Amino acid sequence: MTTRTAYLVLGMHRSGTSAVTQLLSLAGAELPENVMPGDEYNAQGYFEPWKIALFNDQRLRAAGSAWDDIFSFPYRPLSRKDERVWANRALDLLGEEYGEARFPLLKDPRVTVLLPFWRTVLGDLEIAARCVIPVRHPLAVAGSLRRRDGFTEQKSVLVWTAYMLAAEAYTRDLPRAFVGYDALLTDWRSQVARIETAHGAPLPALDATAAAEISKALAPDLRHNMGAGDLAALGWPGELAARVLAWFEAAARDKAPPPQVLDEVAADLARRAAEMEPLISPAARDFDIARTELREAKAQVPALEAGWRNASHELDRHRELLAAVEAQLDAILAEGER
Repeated sequence: MTTRTAYLVLGMHRSGTSAVTQLLSLAGAELPENVMPGDEYNAQGYFEPWKIALFNDQRLRAAGSAWDDIFSFPYRPLSRKDERVWANRALDLLGEEYGEARFPLLKDPRVTVLLPFWRTVLGDLEIAARCVIPVRHPLAVAGSLRRRDGFTEQKSVLVWTAYMLAAEAYTRDLPRAFVGYDALLTDWRSQVARIETAHGAPLPALDATAAAEISKALAPDLRHNMGAGDLAALGWPGELAARVLAWFEAAARDKAPPPQVLDEVAADLARRAAEMEPLISPAARDFDIARTELREAKAQVPALEAGWRNASHELDRHRELLAAVEAQLDAILAEGER
């Protein structure tokens, strides 16, 4: 019988995954050992394991993809032998980051498009999964990615479409809750009730103290990019995104249409991928790899600096202890000379 259950926060980058993760962590799910710090784009922090994020980038590249690949869905498996090698690495990482945590909390948007892989890894550890999928208007996501990465709206809504299709398709047999981002910031308690109902279980430790902390954390002023505008103006990328958005908005109201609606969008996206793949030059792929490697290096800097500060503090503490021992020794020697 499974005694461990992972909370998986799935969906597109900049779509409210950090807010959902903060809520779940305050309510008792357990964050990883090494959490990515905040920056000018997300002051409260990302609440995701930066080591696992780097691993996921490497796994995506191994299959010729990247986190911002507009055709990252469906999943691209490697050979059975190579997949096993990557899975063993992932098992080690989970052990380092979570130990024997009863409710590990895994939030890295890349997990969404790699979920068939991560479900295998969790299965190896006999860890069950409960999923929470935030829903945010793709144009709000596009506004954030334009500022952070310089993406066009067309690219952003296509990547959003791929991630949301993956989040739904790969979790159909799992306990899952769809949560509107705006609704979460407006009335988080009603959204928690929906999450618990969908999961068939209460959150691990949602008490009065946790509730007060969540109320402070999920302030409406987190809404930096309002979803507004006409998706149809973006041509076929906007048309696909609009169909996906309509499905997810209904799901966030517990009125999801049949998933076949999304299967039709996935088929359209696959057809576009087949048409456009020859137009994606090796130079563009190389640029994606170089940009990802730069982001990886930048992501490691805060953690390395934090490690250096901790080591420095530890060294100072040992120096103080040594000085105290030396003082005691001097006192003993002085007493002996008398």
